[in-house]
Amino acid sequence: MNFLRRFGPVGFIAVHVEILVLCGTLLAAFGVQFFEGEMPCPLCILQRLAMMISAMGTAFIVVRWKEGRLAQADYMTGHGMILLAALAGAAISTRHILLHISPPDPGYGSPVFGLHLYTWALIVFLCLIGTSGIAMVFGDWLIEGQARFGWWSQAVVCLLAVVILANTLVIICEQGFHFLLPSDPQRYELFHDLGLQPTP
Repeated sequence: MNFLRRFGPVGFIAVHVEILVLCGTLLAAFGVQFFEGEMPCPLCILQRLAMMISAMGTAFIVVRWKEGRLAQADYMTGHGMILLAALAGAAISTRHILLHISPPDPGYGSPVFGLHLYTWALIVFLCLIGTSGIAMVFGDWLIEGQARFGWWSQAVVCLLAVVILANTLVIICEQGFHFLLPSDPQRYELFHDLGLQPTP
């Protein structure tokens, strides 16, 4: 209870945690991409975009809560954004799973803790759908009280901004001057188009 009194209502704390979880997931995908050398396919990028839009829904709630209290309409709007993005992301992840579900297809990329990244993405999207549904049902109780928009709120929102910017730059580098990405990308097309990366 002292923790809640110090940082604000449960709903205020929850949206910060959601942003951190989504940023952690996106940064983990970066780890696989850069340390394992496995480039994201178009469906992977769409799943990342859905996660970023979901995180923007949570960031909307945090920013609107800046004055200390939050209107019920703003809370519902933010969670509506999360729900829509998570539903789209879940559909994309399911499509990705179904493309590789038939044996002997090994799946796209290396598994992490026994599951491929698109399967983990589906789990994240389903959790977002569930938590947003719960938040909308119990919204009156979750936003009750005074929130404290301090350095930690600013740090979380700034982290999300950096993650979104980094993903945008990676997508530009991977796609280059082409309208569509290859289904199994092997290089950063921008660097190749500029003559900075030889053909593998």
